[in-house]
Amino acid sequence: MARKRYWLVKSEPFKYPWSKLVTDGRTHWDGVRNYEARNNLRAMAVGDLCLFYHSNEGKEIVGVARVARAAYPDPTSDEDWSCVDVEPVVALAKPVSLDAVRGRKSLAAMQMLTRNRLSVTAVTAAEMKTILAMGETTLP
Repeated sequence: MARKRYWLVKSEPFKYPWSKLVTDGRTHWDGVRNYEARNNLRAMAVGDLCLFYHSNEGKEIVGVARVARAAYPDPTSDEDWSCVDVEPVVALAKPVSLDAVRGRKSLAAMQMLTRNRLSVTAVTAAEMKTILAMGETTLP
């Protein structure tokens, strides 16, 4: 059995907030137009977990989503772009701000900081554990 991987996906709350994912129950994670982020989408497997980050406004990790469908052609493009489907798992009891992530020495190498222009980044198991602890949240 393949090892579960972890990711961080960014969304501007005015475009698609965590609350909308919870209401919808599932959505296409589409519109990614960066090759490295697209390749990260293509590396996702069903069951992988994603930290849900509100970018621009709020700048905080607010929830955990699960990949519900692996990469397939992005229906919003005629070019070689991909999307995945995600579903909500749990809201963080305490959102984790960008400043809090930056302030945690053990998270200094986290791709959301080192590859901050990407909308989809990899997260290590240790980083995931730390973020969940900071968010005072356990996975169901």
